[in-house]
Formats: sequence, structure tokens, C-alpha cells
Amino acid sequence: MAAKSADSDVITIKKYANRRLYNTKTSSYVTLDHLAEMIKREEDFVVVDAKTGEDITRSVLTQIIVEQEGKGQNLLPIKFLRQIIGFYGDSLGGVLPRYLEESMEAFAQNEGRMREAMQSAFKGFFPVEQFEDMTKQNMAMFENAMKMMTPFTSQPQANPRTKHQTSQSLLQNNPLPLQDHQQRAALMI
Repeated sequence: MAAKSADSDVITIKKYANRRLYNTKTSSYVTLDHLAEMIKREEDFVVVDAKTGEDITRSVLTQIIVEQEGKGQNLLPIKFLRQIIGFYGDSLGGVLPRYLEESMEAFAQNEGRMREAMQSAFKGFFPVEQFEDMTKQNMAMFENAMKMMTPFTSQPQANPRTKHQTSQSLLQNNPLPLQDHQQRAALMI
């Protein structure tokens, strides 16, 4: 995240009793997804309880993580989550937050360098655009196939009388199901 240059750059988000979040900078209500996007844009914010003024940023950020994990974007392995839970109440628990923060900063720096290196090393050799075009073509073909199937699933319902007559004619032409039913009933007696 970007370094805080001044407190005036920090956006205040108010959380009301009805769990709605209000961005005081834009004078609009926001969702947890909006806050996640703000984080990705490196916009710094603090979340406060509208009634008490208490800083609840940590719990809201945790909610964002829980929502993202629930959407299938599993960045936190179960073993890691268990280990973090194990550190609560431990004497080394006070060291862990700073260690994790430093580790994430180092990871972000290395990740940025890795992206740059990959882009420069494979420039022209790694056909990302071609994969995107193929994906778009595949999606278009899939959508067309689904459209072709739609007429079969959205046929108007047959007239109930015609349907009943058809069922009767099927039973008359194929009495086997009726005989099976009679045989089963005889065995039950």
C-alpha cells in the first residue's frame, strides 16, 4: 500500500448500525467490493463506527478477506490459517504482525520485479494477446452453442388435454407398465 503522506489523504469510511458503509470523500455509500478496489488502487482509508467513532478498519479488512476467500479466490491455505490462529495468545503473537507485514512488503517488491523481468524476457515470445483472442473466440462459440440449445428448452407447453391424450395412447399401446404395477400390487397382498 502507498505510504501515508498526510492524514488528510486518508479517506474516512463510516460504518453505520445498519452495516452500510459511507465514503465521506465521495459522499456515497460503498460496499466491501468498493473498498477492495480502493485497496488495489492504493487509496488509503480508515473505517470508523459512525456512532462511537471507534476505528474498526481491521475488522472490515478481515471481512473483505473472508468475502474474497468465499468467492473462490483462496489465497490463504488452511495450514497457514491454522498457524495464525495458533499464535493468538502465544508469547510470539506480538512479533507475528510485524513479521507478516515485512514479508508481504518483500513479496510485493519481488512480485513487481518478477513481472517486469518476465515481460522483458518474453516480450514478443509470450503470446498473451493470442491466448486472449482464443479465449474470446471460445466464449463466442460456447454462447452460440447455448443459443442454439435455447429453442429446445423454451418450447411452449403443450395443451394439457393433448398431453393427457398422448399419455393414454402410450399406456394403451404399451400396457407393460400397467401389468408391472398390477403384479407388484398382487405381491403386496
